[in-house]
Amino acid sequence: MLPDPPLLLAFVAASLVLALTPGPAVVYILARTLGQGRACGLASVLGVALGNLGNAIGAALGLAALFAVSSAAFTVVKWAGAAYLVYLGIRLWRAAPAGTGVGEAPPAQPLARVFRDGFVVALLNPKTSLFFAAFLPQFMDAQGSALAQTLALGGVFVGIACCTDLFYVLAASLIAPRLGSISRHAVWGNRLAGTSFIGLGVLTALGTRPARV
Repeated sequence: MLPDPPLLLAFVAASLVLALTPGPAVVYILARTLGQGRACGLASVLGVALGNLGNAIGAALGLAALFAVSSAAFTVVKWAGAAYLVYLGIRLWRAAPAGTGVGEAPPAQPLARVFRDGFVVALLNPKTSLFFAAFLPQFMDAQGSALAQTLALGGVFVGIACCTDLFYVLAASLIAPRLGSISRHAVWGNRLAGTSFIGLGVLTALGTRPARV
């Protein structure tokens, strides 16, 4: 279900760069942590992780159904995904870094509602499903089960993102006065993530992994 170790390591590295890059989910989690404490931050992390997992499952089912209809669809999706990753990389390079929203904490809410809000925010983000559909096939083997591979890789990605989100929660609860510096340095995170996406897309387009499609 998982690729060979070198390709899996590349997947983990790319996923880690993306997960560490401040974005809407990180802003939401930081706002909850700063405004309502560590417990609400942890509830937000769990909600976002479950929502992302739902998107990964949705992408897995969609890709599996598509590949079952046409074997050529795998190659088409892979090339389309490579182009989309390059597009994402260019946008990250040009985008302004996301703010931390430190001064915009939401009003206090029960943990169950915080969890639900995080889940809904992540689950109903169409860009997440689109990203999974573009990103995951770059590390899949055409001869294997599309459903099993997508679920496995999606699960790994969600696990990595959950760990980095937990890091943000713990950091926010310990060094809240210094979080303003995140917005000044986030641009370099955007550029690092953008470079990794562009490189991955170009690598696929040039066909440097002939054993994979």
